[in-house]
Amino acid sequence: MMELQQTQTQKLSQRQLLSVELLRLGVLELNAYVRELAQENPVIELEDSPAPPQADDGDELLSRLRWLEDNDSQNWFYQRFSDDELDPLARIGTGGGLEETLVSFLSRQLDRLKPDEDTRRLVEYLIRCLDDDGYLRIPLEELSRQGGIALARLEEALSVLKTLEPAGVGAADLSQCLELQLERIGETGPALDIVRDHIDLLARRHYRAIAGKLNITVEQVEGAQRTIRELEPRPGAVFQRMEQIHYPQPDLLVEELDGCLTVRNARGERPPFQVSRYYRGLLTQTEDKEVRTYLTEKLRQAENVLWAAGQRESTLLRCAQVIVERQSGFFRAGPEALVPLRMAEVAQALELHESTVSRAVREKYIQCSRGLYPLNYFFSRAVGVGEGDSPSTAAARKLLLRLIDGEDKGKPLSDQQLTRLLAREGCALSRRTVAKYRGELGIPSAAGRKA
Repeated sequence: MMELQQTQTQKLSQRQLLSVELLRLGVLELNAYVRELAQENPVIELEDSPAPPQADDGDELLSRLRWLEDNDSQNWFYQRFSDDELDPLARIGTGGGLEETLVSFLSRQLDRLKPDEDTRRLVEYLIRCLDDDGYLRIPLEELSRQGGIALARLEEALSVLKTLEPAGVGAADLSQCLELQLERIGETGPALDIVRDHIDLLARRHYRAIAGKLNITVEQVEGAQRTIRELEPRPGAVFQRMEQIHYPQPDLLVEELDGCLTVRNARGERPPFQVSRYYRGLLTQTEDKEVRTYLTEKLRQAENVLWAAGQRESTLLRCAQVIVERQSGFFRAGPEALVPLRMAEVAQALELHESTVSRAVREKYIQCSRGLYPLNYFFSRAVGVGEGDSPSTAAARKLLLRLIDGEDKGKPLSDQQLTRLLAREGCALSRRTVAKYRGELGIPSAAGRKA
């Protein structure tokens, strides 16, 4: 009975891993992922895939499948790497140096540890739940509940993850990240106590308060502070790729029909690829054991990716529907009608974790009558001194720009005058904030705008 439960956990974690991986991909990244996968998996049939071999090409087919099996590099669970490949700097100039990612770097280290297969899958799952900074911000209890995985097993997997380089990866917050790094270098002094319990005081440079709480001198606090400054607060940042210039494509479409805003997937109901009927049929007909084993593995891989892609589409659509509902004013009246919206609100409405919403909207675009917008555009905090219906940051900037565009160019409005006019429009900002937004918009002061 225990063996049956372990098998279920392995299968579930592999699918969950794929789901996490695909959810954070934009439409261009997803297309590239599927095309790369299709090069290694003959079962995956794209719209422009060549016709499958004829039924009488048995020897040629067997030869092709064996070649693909020998050269299959797509399945990350079974990759093997040399020691040099663990160093991202050693890969520069070899076609992969600056393309190194945090996920691949951690996965190769995991391979060297040779954990049991169940532990490997769980650690791989956690690796793909990390954010770009290398933090695991999703509570293990949440992952346990979502994946049906025993909490104790996730805790064991997290312990393994925290032993990998870069030190600090897998931490839940900054305090824990710095603590892991200090422990890695064998630090036993007050720096450990400070990052564990007084990181906020340190950020505000309240050295005397820290010294009093720890019963040490201010000089000792300053020495600890110098040690802490040498640490990396974002261990995953070194692996973040430079943004590549590309023309974004919409993942979602918004339309107004009979007065109601509706959201749909830009690709419609079409899956990203089809499973080849030829190879599915061949699996039931061939008597060659090697061909059957190979096709069974590839069919399972393709079906898992299709399932994960379906989960991606469903989660993305649900998130977009809530966003469009909350920001309906924007789609009808424009940017000035944006209201404050936080990812936590969308997560609560959908009973998801906030990090899931964050991955879902990353690099995703929505097309509407006003143009193409990234989904992140619709999230902003409230500004001003009031609560409730105070405008979002984006709407406040838009209103400020409108006021300046409509001013008398011979007598341009001062920041104080703009502050009063904004307040009349229901946007209560301080003069300093008005000056800040004006600067961010690239607009000079009143003296610089005078005609």
